Amino acid sequence: MGTNGSTMLKPLRQGLPPLDPAAVSEAACCALPARFEAVREARRFTRRTLEQWDVGDRFDDICLVVSELVTNALRHAVPAAPRGGEEHPSVRLHLMRWTERLVCAVRDPSHESPVPRDSDDFSAESGRGLFLVDSFADSWGWHPLVGALDGKVVWALFRLHTAG
Repeated sequence: MGTNGSTMLKPLRQGLPPLDPAAVSEAACCALPARFEAVREARRFTRRTLEQWDVGDRFDDICLVVSELVTNALRHAVPAAPRGGEEHPSVRLHLMRWTERLVCAVRDPSHESPVPRDSDDFSAESGRGLFLVDSFADSWGWHPLVGALDGKVVWALFRLHTAG
């Protein structure tokens, strides 16, 4: 892999005051089933949440990125259902808002690092997800989970414009 958590999280700290988990002004989280219908549920949850928060002109960007992150988690990080129909660990969507930024994070059960596809064909059916995340978020990254939690978190950061 060649990276560590500090390197993967560095973009969260660039050009902004440090993130203090205790200083989160608002936070919301939802568990999503390991089914592609969950992308629609994630969009609905995000829209409802952001309508309550003042995110200004970043509303559509955040909704698009959440949709891509959840789609990627379901497509690449959740194993196919076994024959017995046993339910796999769900994907979790976290939205956290500070005064000047918002972070959306998607937790999934995979240990594989997200890798943007190297594709010159933007019209390709797949492979655009992380390109879109990179284009619409101010920064993004990922980190493996440790301890009792298994898998990884892929996150995207959005700077919010404050009035004044």
